[in-house]
Amino acid sequence: MVPLHDDQPTRIKPIVTVGLIVACSVIFLWQLSLSEAEFERAIFSLGMIPSVLIGPHALPPEVQLVPNTFTVLSSMFLHGGWLHLLGNMLYLWIFGNNVEDSMGHLRFLIFYLVCGAVAALLQAYVAPMSNIPMIGASGAVAGTLGAYLLLHPHARILTFVFL
Repeated sequence: MVPLHDDQPTRIKPIVTVGLIVACSVIFLWQLSLSEAEFERAIFSLGMIPSVLIGPHALPPEVQLVPNTFTVLSSMFLHGGWLHLLGNMLYLWIFGNNVEDSMGHLRFLIFYLVCGAVAALLQAYVAPMSNIPMIGASGAVAGTLGAYLLLHPHARILTFVFL
């Protein structure tokens, strides 16, 4: 099931939602410009790796680009492929604008980043020894979708259903 549109009008321009979509898209295009080795280094350095964040492991100095704690935020701006990016950005576009309209720009930005960070920390808690980088905006987008459902419980959403 893919959401196409909702019936909830907005009063403000969704500048944070658009900014997040642009940021994720630009970073993804940057990822595509990297060589295979550079791409892997970016994913392992900027993605959140539970065993590095809270476990006993550490990245080699030549791989680590940012402090481990920063990956809780940086990981949500990386994506593993076109479908990963497009799926997250579609949901963010359809639901984020209304949540931003209800919360205001700054509160929505903080909410979005906190949702993504909490998702990363929960992943680290559930699988503390995992060496697999967690990337993507799915946790932040899921939090946005949850807020949308609470703020707009009677909204009608036009969806495309695959059979």
